[in-house]
Amino acid sequence: MKSKINSESDIAKTLEIDQPPGHGKRLKRWFTISLLVVATVIAAMIVWRTVDKSNTMQFKIQEVQRGNLIVIVTATGTLQPTNKVDVGSELSGIIKSVEADYNDRVKVGQVLARLDTSKLEAQVTQSKAALESAKAKVLQAQATVSETRSKLAQLQRVWELSNKKVPSQSELDAAEAAFERAKADEASVKAAVSQAQATLEAIETDLSKTVIRSPINGIVLNRSVEPGQTVAASFQAPVLFTLAEDLTQMELHVNVDEADIGKVHEGQKATFSVAAYPNRTFEARITQARYGSSTTSGVVTYETVLKVNNSDLSLRPGMTATADITVKKVENAILVPSAALRFTPPVQEEKKPSTSLVGSLLPRPPSSASKQGEDATANKKQQRVWTLKDGQLSAIPVTVGSTDGIMTEVVTGDIKHGMALVVDTISVGK
Repeated sequence: MKSKINSESDIAKTLEIDQPPGHGKRLKRWFTISLLVVATVIAAMIVWRTVDKSNTMQFKIQEVQRGNLIVIVTATGTLQPTNKVDVGSELSGIIKSVEADYNDRVKVGQVLARLDTSKLEAQVTQSKAALESAKAKVLQAQATVSETRSKLAQLQRVWELSNKKVPSQSELDAAEAAFERAKADEASVKAAVSQAQATLEAIETDLSKTVIRSPINGIVLNRSVEPGQTVAASFQAPVLFTLAEDLTQMELHVNVDEADIGKVHEGQKATFSVAAYPNRTFEARITQARYGSSTTSGVVTYETVLKVNNSDLSLRPGMTATADITVKKVENAILVPSAALRFTPPVQEEKKPSTSLVGSLLPRPPSSASKQGEDATANKKQQRVWTLKDGQLSAIPVTVGSTDGIMTEVVTGDIKHGMALVVDTISVGK
């Protein structure tokens, strides 16, 4: 009986029989609110799509030019004299005087500095005395030789007159031995004389080296010694002066990157600038492109030497210079902006009609945009530029040649002077 009553109650609820007053009004109110929410969402989607369509894409263009193209390689380095000499001292001692200063012009043989010679002068006197003593010993040895020679001759004469009876054979042998020893002593003291003479000459040579002289005609770049300073030349000669032979002709040593060294050759012209003269350009010419490499922080460079005319002496050794080496000149060529070669058309999504709100909110399957991206990747190595035809992008295949980074030479391709090429995109919201 209870189940029958419950079934009838459920049917009544479904058919809204015996419902309390006002219940239908509440249902209508909720239904109306739901319709308003759905209408609001649809309006928002329509507005969003309208705004999205209102965004248009504009392109920045630049015209093709005809003219000359100069390809340069940029490198930095320092200025150096053509012949720089470090003047040092072979001797240790105290600097007695300094007779040359910075920027002084010196000639070959001119005195730059002097060392204290007191000790060497004493050694010279000592060596002279030793030489005189050795010479005296030579005279003494020569006298001994004469004495033993006379004594031996006398014994030999007596031996012959006595019919070889006196003196005895042992006495003759002793006399001959004494004579030979005397000659040996003479030879020894003569050698001592030569040794003493060589010692004296060596000390006199050292004495002459106490005067530091200029080996070249030039100018003093650096002086690293003062009067009274002690010079110690134990393992290597200390540098006292640095001289430059001729500052009117200088060299610029630059480091060329390994990517550019294949374009650099002897005889090429270059221009460079220094910080001391920012508004002035100096000319140079490559005289040597060295094969030896140097690596700094993982960057491989090759030293290249440029000859510089410095007749006005405005350039100084050690200045840092930035050189532009002209490696190639192209005349009367079709030139396109390098930015046009780097331009990539924007990928536009393929639009599909959507008939429902649910369809616009749900994710869509991949469109052909990904295929366009794959095609662009596949043709990445192909050089091409883009132009506008009837408001649409059109690709033009080209073969490029030299470039200076801003403009690029076109060797082959349907490119004409004055043609407008797309170099960039500009998004504009209306």
